[in-house]
Amino acid sequence: MSNRVVVTGIGLKTPVGLDRGKTWDALLKGTSGIDKISSFDAEEFETQIAGEIVDFQPETIIGRKESRRLDRFAQFAVVATLEALEHASMDIGTEDLDRVGVLVGSGVGGIITLSNQYSVLDKRGPKRVSPFLIPMMLGDMASGQVSMKIGARGPNFSIVSACATGADSIGQAGELIRQGRLDVALAGGTEAAICPIGVAGFNSCMALSKRNEDPQGASRPFDKGRDGFVLGEGAGILVLESIDHAEGRGAPILAELTGYGATSDAYHVTQPHPEGIGAADAMKLALSQASMKPEEVMYINAHGTSTQLNDKFETIAIKKVFGKHANTVLISSTKSMTGHLLGAAGGIEAAFSVMAIAESAVPPTINLEEPDPDCDLNYTPNLSKRGNVETTMSNSLGFGGHNSSLIFKKFIA
Repeated sequence: MSNRVVVTGIGLKTPVGLDRGKTWDALLKGTSGIDKISSFDAEEFETQIAGEIVDFQPETIIGRKESRRLDRFAQFAVVATLEALEHASMDIGTEDLDRVGVLVGSGVGGIITLSNQYSVLDKRGPKRVSPFLIPMMLGDMASGQVSMKIGARGPNFSIVSACATGADSIGQAGELIRQGRLDVALAGGTEAAICPIGVAGFNSCMALSKRNEDPQGASRPFDKGRDGFVLGEGAGILVLESIDHAEGRGAPILAELTGYGATSDAYHVTQPHPEGIGAADAMKLALSQASMKPEEVMYINAHGTSTQLNDKFETIAIKKVFGKHANTVLISSTKSMTGHLLGAAGGIEAAFSVMAIAESAVPPTINLEEPDPDCDLNYTPNLSKRGNVETTMSNSLGFGGHNSSLIFKKFIA
């Protein structure tokens, strides 16, 4: 019999809040974290807006020297992990560290460091490139740095599945606990890609919103006027434990991770399958592992990027899986407030899905003013809803055809 997997802690760094509590409060109020880009001069760029974290000061938590040797994406991960452990009331020093794993992924890794050091190479020559370039830019370094910071000696690696990265990290960490290979896992996603090459690259593939005159209204999933996603940054980390381990130490249990499904569209490098087949199959697999019927799901945190194709095809996929219940289940895209955190999206949105259960509330989809006729479900427009939430699903879909779905359920002993 496989182990049950529970969530006992959450750490968040998002464009709407520097911690878990501030983020959740902002979401329920429908507050946007999107504004004009401040980290570089974006005047010549087609897109001049993003969901930045403007007051992040990692040196106050992990020290100035250590912070300077970490790319921003790894800084987010380490600080969010420490918050998650504190939330879980876990003294990591008392754990069997050989049975504590770290699975923290990033879609693009240390792109800011790589970009800056390429400029150094170009202007000052190869001998002036930082010796920390490679260990700062590698995509696995968030997971590696978290492992070193807390002393975890179990499996430690970084899954990369584009915008499904955070969700796949949580799903695979859950599987290691189910198999009895781990007692505890720190899992999720982190990303910091708001830099000139990041914005220019996404502009070149026509993915980003250009609604520069209205930053807070630019991310508008399922709205007829949507014109692309808005880049965000941050991290979302969950503390996962086996039920025996959590109960043995008297941990606060926020929810149970009951289902995980992952598939590939095998269709197109950037476009989702037009019939939503891969996304639908991921949801079905998650429901099957959770031994749940579609009508038992009370809330879906949709991938909902605010792009023309994603929102339409994800709606099609939800209808395929949920049938008549698709018209009544509460759905929302929190990317309307946070922007799209790429590899971190699945991490923060899994956290939101857990918090919906723990806090008995569903965050809204803001900026949904004129629904697209092809997007005709209940996306919880503009206002949050309070009330009992027992089961949630979090969907993450990524470039390359990656589809991942997680199911969380109110814990019952």
